[in-house]
Amino acid sequence: MLRLASASLAGTAIEFYDFFVYGTAAALVLGPLFFPAFSPLAGTLAAFGTFGVGFLARPLGSAVFGHIGDRHGRRPVLLGSLLLTGLATVAVGCVPTYASIGVAAPVLLLLLRFLQGLGLGGEWGGAVLLTAEHAPERRRGLWSSFPQIGPPVGFLLANGMILALSASLSEAQFTSWGWRVPFWVAGLLALAGLWLRRSVEETPQFRALTETGRRAEAPLSEVVRGHWRLLLLTGGALGVGYAVFYAVTTWSLAYATGQLGVSRTAVLACIMAAVALMGLVTPLLAVAGDRFGRRPLCLAGATACTLWMFPLVALLRTADPLLMTLGFVGALLGMVTMFAVVGAYLPELYDPRIRCTGAAVGYNLGGVLGGALTPIVATALADGSGPPWGVAVYLSGIALVSLGCFALLPETNPVVVGKRAGADAGTETGAAEAAAPA
Repeated sequence: MLRLASASLAGTAIEFYDFFVYGTAAALVLGPLFFPAFSPLAGTLAAFGTFGVGFLARPLGSAVFGHIGDRHGRRPVLLGSLLLTGLATVAVGCVPTYASIGVAAPVLLLLLRFLQGLGLGGEWGGAVLLTAEHAPERRRGLWSSFPQIGPPVGFLLANGMILALSASLSEAQFTSWGWRVPFWVAGLLALAGLWLRRSVEETPQFRALTETGRRAEAPLSEVVRGHWRLLLLTGGALGVGYAVFYAVTTWSLAYATGQLGVSRTAVLACIMAAVALMGLVTPLLAVAGDRFGRRPLCLAGATACTLWMFPLVALLRTADPLLMTLGFVGALLGMVTMFAVVGAYLPELYDPRIRCTGAAVGYNLGGVLGGALTPIVATALADGSGPPWGVAVYLSGIALVSLGCFALLPETNPVVVGKRAGADAGTETGAAEAAAPA
């Protein structure tokens, strides 16, 4: 399990590195380089627009790779998604700016961002099922949290590299060529990830589906027709996690550097400290999910996000690094309380024959609802001299929607469900039937 989980974590970290390095570049340099005719605000909005395209592509990628995962196995998804995302990211670092090729520059940027989203849309489902379908029932949450540690690791890699380049290069050097280096490094990371995943075994549950002839013929059609309500609920439930994460890591970076005058290095350091703490507590929260259930943690996390958005904006507005870090930590701890357990939660909601498609599409639908628009909407709402309370209202509203969706979802932890069923029925038979694996 440790070897499988490590391969899953490494690949997810690499893919999210690719995705996050674009978001940071969009907040810092892509606007002036690819949309020079726009005002500074409009250029940032346009850069965030290309950032959002990656989220729109993710559900499509999860449908394509989910079909592969449910029909041909989880392993091909792990390799194909990593290769696609890595190639697209390297290509972003090679795109000439608007000054060199005109309007073709932002068009190429848009296309490559779309391909990035396609690859990442397939990554999560394959990585999570690799661990969830190998893991013992009582530790499924813990092992399935390893892919969830990947995003914080990827973020730290991406922003650590940009922070180092920003600190060591002049502004002219960073704007000219320095911002491209993290994109080129993605190629080396992708090769390392492919090497790590080369010997990954297919999961026992997919092998069983193959042997019994129970593989779904059209997984996406089956999910949409038979589980559309579950799909919408999971997408709505996860929206707040994406909204909060990208409000902290992308919008806050642009707002603090552009309108509050905080140095790029200081803001990146504050965000990275908060993300590092988020990664460290992820397995601890996952263990709590194994013991107490997935749903209680998700409800607690959504409630915390609802209550913390106004303090987040107030602390960010101070422009004090310590207070900003406190605001970021509170927001990300609320978010990760939910996301630490979704690696086990979402797969348990779906039958194994459609699990790769259902879990991945639901997860990435949340990205569209919460991540694609948040930097754009927050940037527009924060335009002005006063505190951006509109951003807090927007984020709190998304958190309330997610809280309602989580309230409508069932508990899936087999251990918790089995105990409850046994207590209600008072018989060993009732407990055994209720505790059947999801």
